[in-house]
Amino acid sequence: VYVKEIPKYQPTNHLSTFFLQVKPQFESRANVNCADFTAIVYKTQVVAGTMYFIKVQVSNAEYVHIKVFESLPQENQGPSLVSFQTGKTRDDPLTYF
Repeated sequence: VYVKEIPKYQPTNHLSTFFLQVKPQFESRANVNCADFTAIVYKTQVVAGTMYFIKVQVSNAEYVHIKVFESLPQENQGPSLVSFQTGKTRDDPLTYF
C-alpha cells in the first residue's frame, strides 16, 4: 500500500473548535481525564470528508496521536474519533495510522 505524505499544518481556529468536540470521545475511549488537551500539529487526508491526524498534548510530557473524521458539510454531523495512539512524545513523527 502506498501512503502519500500528508502536509503538516499548525492548528487553526477551525481545528481548535471542532477538535474540542472530540475530547470527550477520547477521554471515554481511553478511560482518562485530560487536564490538558492541546492540538500541537495536524495533517489531513481528503476522503468522503476530511480525515485529521492530530498530535495532542495531554500533560507536560505526554502526547497522543488521534485520528478524527469530519464528514462533508451537507451531512451535518460532528467530528468523530476514529482511533488514537498513546505513549507518544513531542518528537514522535505524526504519521498515517
